[in-house]
Amino acid sequence: MKQALHSLRFFGIALALTAFVCGLASTVLWMQSAAAWERHLTRSYYTGKALFATLTAGGNPPAGVEITPLSPADQALAAEAAFSRISGTPRPALVTNVTIQQAASAQQPAHTLSLAVVAAELRYPLAKISFRDDTGAADTLGALTRIMASHCSDPVMFASVDTQPWQRIDGTAVWGCAAAPSDYRLIAVLLAVVSLGVMVTVFLDMTSHFDRFAALLRSRRRLGGPDSYETSGPRELRAIVAAVNNYLETGREQLEKRAMVLSGVSHDLGTPATRLRLRAALIDDPDLRQRLERDIDQMTGIIDSVLTYTRTELDSEEPRQISLTSLVEALVADYSDTGQPVTFRPSGAQKVQGGRSVFMLRRGQGTLPEERRVVVTARPVALQRALSNLIDNALKYGRRATVELEADADTATLIVEDEGADYRPEDLEKLVAPYRRGTNTDAVQGFGLGLTIVASIASMHGGTLNFEAGATGIRARLSIERN
Repeated sequence: MKQALHSLRFFGIALALTAFVCGLASTVLWMQSAAAWERHLTRSYYTGKALFATLTAGGNPPAGVEITPLSPADQALAAEAAFSRISGTPRPALVTNVTIQQAASAQQPAHTLSLAVVAAELRYPLAKISFRDDTGAADTLGALTRIMASHCSDPVMFASVDTQPWQRIDGTAVWGCAAAPSDYRLIAVLLAVVSLGVMVTVFLDMTSHFDRFAALLRSRRRLGGPDSYETSGPRELRAIVAAVNNYLETGREQLEKRAMVLSGVSHDLGTPATRLRLRAALIDDPDLRQRLERDIDQMTGIIDSVLTYTRTELDSEEPRQISLTSLVEALVADYSDTGQPVTFRPSGAQKVQGGRSVFMLRRGQGTLPEERRVVVTARPVALQRALSNLIDNALKYGRRATVELEADADTATLIVEDEGADYRPEDLEKLVAPYRRGTNTDAVQGFGLGLTIVASIASMHGGTLNFEAGATGIRARLSIERN
């Protein structure tokens, strides 16, 4: 058996710790990046407020900002609002025009600040900026520079206070691309997604070992399987596999011992049964001799039927692909050759539903050809025995037997209908139990194991045995899985 390194407990703890570490790392990266960006935007905001004071009241510009006058040619272009044509502006040039009004007060006079921000391929969104009188002109300019810092661009700002000449303002060191901090939030998200994907993959790989082993066990009775299983995976799965192997070995030994005991009993009864037949032949009374021989036949028949049922339970036949149609036709032909009233009724063209389509509201229908061959993965000898038992029952209790075969993509159904049986479907359902016989036991031969064997064979093929009322009698339906 293949070895696994660790148990589910180890992998569970490891996954939990990995999830905690990756989540903590992602959170730290996200929070650090968010804090760095908030400091960058706050600096830009206060730089904008200080810049407003410099433009309106004079003084030195704030750190990182340079204010230079325009040349006469550029001054003329600015007067015509042709800022995109001024030398040194980005290309292509998109202009964002802003006018900020400062109301007069006891501390400061009224001012009108005209701004033109030229950036490459970007006009700044101004919807979040408040231009109300109670906001303050300095705060408005600070909000503008904060928005400029939140986008990766290297804009050039032109400003004019009241009727003063236009000036160039270069604040790339504050709100340009190079001034922006490194943003690791995308890396944090990728780390979280990748770690989650790795953990889910490891978890699914662990559970897939259990799923595969469960699928093997589910199909064992129908498709057969090895005497013992080998698997890779966690320690707990290997313990389960070892317990299942032990259970299979114990069950197999019990069945083999049962078959051996019954075979020995059958063999040991053969000699005295033969002696009884010889001694019965010496009895002069014909009626007594006949009854004694009938008892001997019944005794040996019971042993043979029990052996047949035990061999069915042993399930020693390997499943293989067969043509169920050919098997039914050959068996019906064998009965017909001996003069027994057994017929095969073809099912005819069978309708099947097609798949749904986005172009049609209803599902389409099609028909399968009548001469199709139903191929199944099954045990041919066991299926032949089951179908023979159903036909024999139909001949015993209903005088005639009609065999049909139905199939779809998943199942195949053998149908045997008798003629004129006096039983109801629910009565026959009860006769599936071992050694249960009908009310006319004196009229027909049997030991009460025929339907039990059929039900056991149906179960080992993943199917069922059911009964229903037919047109002429009772219909026995033996369904099996095809694949």
